[in-house]
Amino acid sequence: MSEENLEIVRAAVDAFNRGDADAVFKDVNPDFEFDQTRAVGMDRGVFNFEQSRRLLATFTATWETVTIGADELIDAGEDVVMPFTNVAQGRDGIEVQARGIWVWTIRTGSIVRVCLYQDREEALEAGGLAE
Repeated sequence: MSEENLEIVRAAVDAFNRGDADAVFKDVNPDFEFDQTRAVGMDRGVFNFEQSRRLLATFTATWETVTIGADELIDAGEDVVMPFTNVAQGRDGIEVQARGIWVWTIRTGSIVRVCLYQDREEALEAGGLAE
């Protein structure tokens, strides 16, 4: 099952990078939760499925281009730990990078939760792994 989970995460990231929001949410459970409580900035909180779609649309509209770089996909059973680097370019050509770690929880082929972490060790612990 975990190889399937890695592929679900890869597909969602690839869809985001193509700008295909429908494909991003293709495997998302209707009871999905996006936990951004550890975020730095204004978009802190826990968001449901519809709120997450709006958050994504608002975020991407702010930038000329945005890509997610999945730096690594770490198999943790029903969780996938994904250190990432986001690269965004503003309309004036200014590029910014942001790094973090998402823990994706996938049950029976459906993404039920994505939680943002700033600390790798904390994310690995959340995924049931320890370094």
